[in-house]
Amino acid sequence: MTIAAVPPADAEPADVDMSTVDLSDRDWWTTPPGYRHAAFDRLRRERPFAFFAEPDLPGIPAGPGYHAVTRYAHLEAISSQPAVFCSGRGAVSMQDVPAELHEFYGSLISMDDPRHARLRRIVSKTFTPRMLERTLDSVRAVVDDVLARARATAAASDGAIDVVADIAAPIPLRVICDMMGVPEQDRPSVLANSNVILSGGDPELIENDDPLTAFLTAGMEMAALMERLAAERLAEPRDDLTTALVTTEVDGEQLSHQEIASFFILLLVAGNETTRNAISQGLLALSEHPDQWARWAADPALDRTGVEEVVRWVSPVTWMRRTATQDGEIGGHRFTAGEKFLLFYAAANRDPEVFADPQRFDVGRDPNPHVGFGSKGPHFCLGAHLARRELQVTFRAVFDQLPDLEVTGPPDRLASSFVNGLKRLPARLGGER
Repeated sequence: MTIAAVPPADAEPADVDMSTVDLSDRDWWTTPPGYRHAAFDRLRRERPFAFFAEPDLPGIPAGPGYHAVTRYAHLEAISSQPAVFCSGRGAVSMQDVPAELHEFYGSLISMDDPRHARLRRIVSKTFTPRMLERTLDSVRAVVDDVLARARATAAASDGAIDVVADIAAPIPLRVICDMMGVPEQDRPSVLANSNVILSGGDPELIENDDPLTAFLTAGMEMAALMERLAAERLAEPRDDLTTALVTTEVDGEQLSHQEIASFFILLLVAGNETTRNAISQGLLALSEHPDQWARWAADPALDRTGVEEVVRWVSPVTWMRRTATQDGEIGGHRFTAGEKFLLFYAAANRDPEVFADPQRFDVGRDPNPHVGFGSKGPHFCLGAHLARRELQVTFRAVFDQLPDLEVTGPPDRLASSFVNGLKRLPARLGGER
């Protein structure tokens, strides 16, 4: 259902017209965050397993619908029981899509044990301490260079920059591509295809309003890049993650060609998009809370808690899906095998049962048991350590090198329920804070 009017950003729970709340409607996700979280407050309190119909997408038949999990305790309980609530029937789509399609795009995310454990064991071995240390050491150089380029862009355009294009997008893209050994000439296509795969069907990013074809094309182009790089690394190994992926063995097992391709897509997409949106939305949040900007900028000891609060506040990945493998009950809700549950991390991260004053942005919040990187269970984010490092370095560098950054207009939000993303965020350098 389409939202008739844009509600106020500071809407209170009582102001929400719950008859217009449709978590399957892409347009609903372009409403102001304050309104969406007010709706989540009502759902948590009144309908903790609210049922929604699945959206119609070209080429994909709508399924039976799903339950929206909005309470922290319920999300944690479902995540910690992977045998009862599986990922292998599709973790990143509301609809049931062909198994080979969701596995190709979801990789580890859309697998269950024992295959998930086998693949994660092999992949984890490729993330050697030496490789991670080298990557972490390179983050500072990447961030410094990106911010210097942003300053140069501003100098050439009366101070105007786009936080997304000039700061948030290039940092994680360069870090993950350096880690993988992706050549410079291939990086623009990696960014473009990542945008399509995680577009949520946003018409600005999808040609001819045909998301299925766009997703397939983007995936095939990413897989073709992997095939080329894999062949090059087998012929001439290098000290990068791609070489490790094509050569690592655990108990005599290696990744198959398809597994390498799908994990490659996962790394390039997840390692790029989610960190990018945490940076852009984090800078937006700080601009909206100047007291927190000043507090964090003045105290490097807040780098750890500040990053955790950004991830809680933003929740870059809004939801993941689980499917019941058997009949049962959770939180007083009876369910049967085959029922779908969407775990809304954004809602759980504002649950007042877990977070004191959850609608307050507090860079010193501690403890902060957010689920922005996933919850308990086997699917906790493999790249959380790297993401945290990127975010800590980025925000500290912005405070030190771009203290005059000023957001000058509203963000252009991605029309997606899955990724909480910004397409553009206008800003300028040279103002006074």
